[in-house]
Amino acid sequence: MKNGMVLIQLLLIGILAFGENLEKQNSHTCGVRNKSFQNGEELEYSLNYGIIHGGSGSIRLIDTVYENIPVYHASILAKSVGITDLIYKIEDIYESYFDTITCLPYKSVRNISEGGYKFYDEVYFARKDSSVFSQKGGTFKVPPNILDIVSSLFYLRRLNLDTLKTGEVIKIITFFGDEIFPFNLRYKGKEVIKTRLGKFECHRFDPVVEVGRVFSSEDDMSFWITADHNLIPLRVRLKIIVGSVTCDLVSFKNLVSEMKPIL
Repeated sequence: MKNGMVLIQLLLIGILAFGENLEKQNSHTCGVRNKSFQNGEELEYSLNYGIIHGGSGSIRLIDTVYENIPVYHASILAKSVGITDLIYKIEDIYESYFDTITCLPYKSVRNISEGGYKFYDEVYFARKDSSVFSQKGGTFKVPPNILDIVSSLFYLRRLNLDTLKTGEVIKIITFFGDEIFPFNLRYKGKEVIKTRLGKFECHRFDPVVEVGRVFSSEDDMSFWITADHNLIPLRVRLKIIVGSVTCDLVSFKNLVSEMKPIL
C-alpha cells in the first residue's frame, strides 16, 4: 500500500468492509433472505480533509452470472480529485463476484493506479478445500466462509443490527492483499447525524485500528450505517495524527426502500 493512498484506502475499507475476524464463522447470513440491497444500487461518496475536497468513491451493484451461477457483481471505485489529483493521481477499483444467498465470494479483483504505481490481481475462492488462489501470490489456506474486502460490506448489511448491544464486537474475516485480514468492529449504539442529504438515525461502529503511522489510538475511526431497511454506509470519519478526514454519502440510486431524513 503506497503512502499517498493510505487515507483513501482506509476510508474505502471503512465504506466497503467494516470488519474482518471470525468468531462466529460468518454464518449469520447463510440462507438469510436479503432485504437491504438490490440490482442497480449506486452509492456516491465525497472525501474531505477539513475544507479540502480531495477524493470521491462509489459503490455499484448489479446482477450477473459467474460460471453459470447467479451472483452479485459489486464494484468500488476510489479516486483523487482537485488539487489532490494534480499532486498524486489515484484511481483504485475493487470488485467482487459473490453469492446472492450467502454473500460468500467466488472471485475478487484489485486494480490499483496510484501515481506511477500500478497493481492488478485476481483472487479465486475454492470453498471445498478452504483455499484461495491469487494470481500474484499463489495458493493460500484460509478459514471456511472467508469473505473479500467488498463482499464483507454486503455481509454486514444482511445482519440484524437492531439486535446489537452497545459495546458488542462484530468479528469477520477477509482475504485482502494476499493475507488473512482480521479486524474487530465495536458497536457504539444509535446516533443521529447530519449530512448534506439531511439528518438520519444511524448505527455507529468504531473499528479497532492499528496505532502507528496514521492513527494515534485504536478508536480513531468511526462509521455510521443508516438505521433503516437499506443499511447504507452514510459516513466514515478518521481522526489521524495530522487532522481529521470525513467521507460522506452524497447521492444514491435504486435503493430497496425510500431513504427518509428526519425532519
